[in-house]
Amino acid sequence: MRELLADVRRTLAPPRTDRHGPLPPLMLLLTMATGVVDAVSYLGLGHVFVANMTGNVVFLGFSLAGAPGLSAPASLVSLAAFLTGALAGGRLGSRLAGHRGRLLARAAGVQTVLTAAAAAVTAALADGGAGDEKNYALIVLLGLGMGLQNAVARRLGVPDLTTTVLTLTLTGLAADSAPAGGTAPRPGRRILSALAMLLGGLAGAVLVLHGWPATALALAALLLLATALTAHRVSAPDAHWAPPTA
Repeated sequence: MRELLADVRRTLAPPRTDRHGPLPPLMLLLTMATGVVDAVSYLGLGHVFVANMTGNVVFLGFSLAGAPGLSAPASLVSLAAFLTGALAGGRLGSRLAGHRGRLLARAAGVQTVLTAAAAAVTAALADGGAGDEKNYALIVLLGLGMGLQNAVARRLGVPDLTTTVLTLTLTGLAADSAPAGGTAPRPGRRILSALAMLLGGLAGAVLVLHGWPATALALAALLLLATALTAHRVSAPDAHWAPPTA
């Protein structure tokens, strides 16, 4: 328990000498934004994910088999938008490979614009007009942002903080634990990652189920903006944590 709490403190308030500097708490903000966005997409856009591509591929198979309540076109559009965003994130990562803070700031800034645009579209069409066209527009905007985020998180290389996928994180939490014969590295960080996604999903679901999807997307945009502004502020040219990991 002592090691768990110490790891939680190191993740939320990293020491100055930490190899990843301020990146871990910022990645937790991105993870929370992912939960909010996927709540909006799944509950409000026809049972489709814009961040969880494993779920989308499975949903695509279900819909092709004739399962009700699912849309193969929506899953395909989400996959295409996500891959396009990931391509853009890869190119951005190559251009800003020398400074992880600047990479995160730039990517989160772009994602803020995309998510804020989705919130504006949702608010403007709150009366139910435009139907499928509105949903597809939102899927594209949010899918682009999540693909960008996933590619950049991969380039940042902060262990156990992928921001969009928890399967390996949760697997490591159990498989590396003391009962399994492991050394249980970073248990606090892994639990915080899961909690951030849970809290984001909870907040997003509450807002969507109460008829405020635009507010949910605005919340996600605020989390992304906070990430972008903080990353920009702490990104000194000579920051010891800025170079990419080996």
